[in-house]
Amino acid sequence: MLRVFQHHISLATLAELLADSLTSFLAVVLGTLTLVHLSGSTEFGFASALRSGLGFALLIPLHCGLVGVYREGAQRKTTKEKLGRAVLGCLLAAPIAYQLAVKTEVEGDRAHQLMGFAVAYLVVGLILVRGLLLSAWRGALVQQRVLIIGTGNEAQSVAADLRSRRLRSHAVVGFYPAGESTIAADDKRFHIFPRALNIQDIVQRNDVNQIIVAVKEQRGGNVPMDQLLSARIQGVPVMDLADFYEQTTGEVPIDSLKASWLVYGRGFVQHRTRIVIKRIFDLASSAFLLLLASPVMLLTILAIKLESKGPVIYRQERVGLAGRTFMCLKFRSMRTDAEKDGVAVWASKNDSRVTRVGAFIRKTRIDELPQLISVLKGEMSMVGPRPERPTFVAQLREQIPYYDIRHSVKPGVTGWAQVRYAYGASVEDALHKHQYDLYYVKNNSLFLDLLVLFETVSVVLFREGAQ
Repeated sequence: MLRVFQHHISLATLAELLADSLTSFLAVVLGTLTLVHLSGSTEFGFASALRSGLGFALLIPLHCGLVGVYREGAQRKTTKEKLGRAVLGCLLAAPIAYQLAVKTEVEGDRAHQLMGFAVAYLVVGLILVRGLLLSAWRGALVQQRVLIIGTGNEAQSVAADLRSRRLRSHAVVGFYPAGESTIAADDKRFHIFPRALNIQDIVQRNDVNQIIVAVKEQRGGNVPMDQLLSARIQGVPVMDLADFYEQTTGEVPIDSLKASWLVYGRGFVQHRTRIVIKRIFDLASSAFLLLLASPVMLLTILAIKLESKGPVIYRQERVGLAGRTFMCLKFRSMRTDAEKDGVAVWASKNDSRVTRVGAFIRKTRIDELPQLISVLKGEMSMVGPRPERPTFVAQLREQIPYYDIRHSVKPGVTGWAQVRYAYGASVEDALHKHQYDLYYVKNNSLFLDLLVLFETVSVVLFREGAQ
């Protein structure tokens, strides 16, 4: 994993991005050479074409990202799905690339021909690189040889995650007994080293280059800390459960979390500079999006008015920064009698209270657009944990540890949980979302805000994620 502005990015994802960028550049170069060969002229602006190639190398990964090619998390894609979206990103970027070619002084007709050849070469290149080379590279890549400390449920869960498709770059060499065990002694699926062996010897004999301590209770001699310290001094990274899941899944797991980790760990930075930069970003982005979305908002107002009587804007009390409440604005998507008994009810995926217009604006996230006004007012931010109703907050505070941490930042129109977790509306779903929200609060930065907004585009386009 590569740490960029406190956020962890997998090397496999970075390799995909770089491979797409290089393939895009080479496609333009090959397109230029093809034109030179067919025309028989050496006067073709090769230098201009190279500048177009550099632009192409930036545009293609950008559009691939917008359609969700590089998204990780709960909605990760298969190689075939990623290839399809990569081709879609290529086709979306082609018109812009053509204009860029014209701007870089490639003649109009030749710019058209150049983009035609470049797109053809790029599609072939994407199929070869993504369909063959990247798949083969990912399948062959086994860089991290991991020793898991523990033989309980947590250790088995870590091993399952490491063996999943998302984490093929890890290989589990075995388990070192520590704490409570739930693995039968005769279970051949797990390689358990004898407790009598020294961890350093296991590391040296099995080329271990990472140790994960998957034991909840580490006190009372459950974990050989002196041996782990020796391995750490020798340069072998040692991670606990919270660090492992934070780096590999982009969430902070509640069941393996301790207050000391929150107190002494890195992150949770809310200094004045960060607050000022975030506010400037919120003002600029919300004003721009309101201007851009104003025609859609006017059409939505008309559609709601034509379908049913009642207010266009639905105002609902939500809990925001520091636990203070505010009125969250949405386009009304439910009947006016949706909660006529006054009891707050979790929204469900196929809620019968939703109108026909409401169903459409929910799926396309148009119902969230009025919250841009709340961003301008300073009640919300563009990116942050989604605000909940006071009734639900009181309930969730009792059932979910560290729930109030999410209120240390402003709630957002979109958030890390919304682009990482599938739709859900229950206490269990709220727990999973909270784990992603904790990751955001701990590692929030302008880079992560931009990444969330970037990935929100594909969530809206392909109706993924959560409301």
